[in-house]
Amino acid sequence: MSDAIRLQTAAARPLVLQLKGISKSFGGVQALWDVDFEIAEGEICCLAGENGSGKSTLIKIITGVHRPDGDAEILFGGRRLGALTPVTARQLGVQVIWQDLSLFPHLTVAENIAFEQNLGHRPRWARRGAFRAVAQRVLDRLGLRLPLDTPVMDLAIAQRQVVAICRALATDPKVLFMDEPTASLTKAETDALLDVVRKLARDGIAVVFVSHRLAEVLEISERVTVLRDGTKVGDFDSEGMTQRRLTELMTGATFDDEVHARDRHDAPIVLQTDGLTRRGEYEDVSITIRQGEVLGLTGLLGAGRTELAATLFGLTLPDLGSFSLGGQRMSFASNRDAIEAGISYVPEDRLSLGLVQPQSIADNIVAPVLKRIMGTGGLIDRGTKDRLVGHWIDRLAIKVGKPDDAVSTLSGGNQQRVVLAKWLATEPKLMILDAPTVGVDVGARAAIFEIVRGLAEAGMAILLISDEIPEVYFNTDRVLHMRDGRIVGEYRPRETLMTALEAAVHA
Repeated sequence: MSDAIRLQTAAARPLVLQLKGISKSFGGVQALWDVDFEIAEGEICCLAGENGSGKSTLIKIITGVHRPDGDAEILFGGRRLGALTPVTARQLGVQVIWQDLSLFPHLTVAENIAFEQNLGHRPRWARRGAFRAVAQRVLDRLGLRLPLDTPVMDLAIAQRQVVAICRALATDPKVLFMDEPTASLTKAETDALLDVVRKLARDGIAVVFVSHRLAEVLEISERVTVLRDGTKVGDFDSEGMTQRRLTELMTGATFDDEVHARDRHDAPIVLQTDGLTRRGEYEDVSITIRQGEVLGLTGLLGAGRTELAATLFGLTLPDLGSFSLGGQRMSFASNRDAIEAGISYVPEDRLSLGLVQPQSIADNIVAPVLKRIMGTGGLIDRGTKDRLVGHWIDRLAIKVGKPDDAVSTLSGGNQQRVVLAKWLATEPKLMILDAPTVGVDVGARAAIFEIVRGLAEAGMAILLISDEIPEVYFNTDRVLHMRDGRIVGEYRPRETLMTALEAAVHA
């Protein structure tokens, strides 16, 4: 018998939370528009949508971080509420477990679990026995065991996830939001976590599950609420829903399932690493990327992918091993050395690492190539700068008002194109793309991969890093699987089913 049958239908249970007409804008950007949302006692609902669809904004309104615009209504247990604050939301029983878990790594398991119970009290001596009693009570409720006196930083990620759930339970929540709770878990760990979620629902707690793993969404939830571009597409029963149909609802487009892999084994080698090791981050990494090849690198969060990219770009030094570029052995003291050697890097966090938000679009594009656009006297030649900026704006079809506008005025997809333009201006031999589609909509995502394929056809070597299996499967020539800092598998999309790659990564 399925969990949906064992549990009462949502319609037969009292509603815990209702939101009506929720809208929110930030500086002229409409994040949410007239969104309704509700959840009943003991219901497991999934909040689904692409990055930038408004999921986080809606959660922050429910938790009192943001106030909705206009005449929105928020009802809790049927009672209409005024302005919510984080404190009043917690008092009402709203808890959120964010993807980063927000735990205190140097505090013990017991101290982390009991932490919120001590918020708002007058200063007093810590009572470790009381902390342990609270923690043990919550663990017993779930039928789980954890070492109460162990610092959280010494736990595996799956155990930390349990600590975060226990900390929320210690406050007797009525509604629990879980933001990407399985992003860094194996399949076995994920199954164990989903069992915990079902226990919470059986205890009457309303659970809102946010995950980009659609198979999990359909397995755990009774109902899916879909957001797209800040509006609500609708509420849909999980029973009978397919991953493909849910993707279409989330994106408004049919998913491109064309494999673009090519055979590049005869092309000249651009990058080769031999036993590259940085203790605690990655170990014995030997990879080859050829001219015109798009090499995918995937794995769970924390696998060591970004740490490897940082070394290849000269941001960190390896402890062991070597790497060569175009057959010449390299040793970078800084990222400036990597840029001059012909390597560029588009980081995952473009807001803080990829762009200088207050500066203009033009200044961001030319930042890595200032020497090239300098005229006499060490001053920037305005004509050379304008031609370079105009070339990349046209080539990448970046939608701008004026090149002198702040880059922060652009959409997420256009900001990502500016980052690409910035590094393409350096004329690299190898481009490293780390999660290049984070925060962009489906149209911009497709356009970015079209640009990537065009660069590869022109001869550029590309390392595409992503934990989104479809991204690497459909848009690369080969895929490497990284786990615990090691390369543990290689897959060729034309010879491998995507389900086989997903099973290996989440095993």
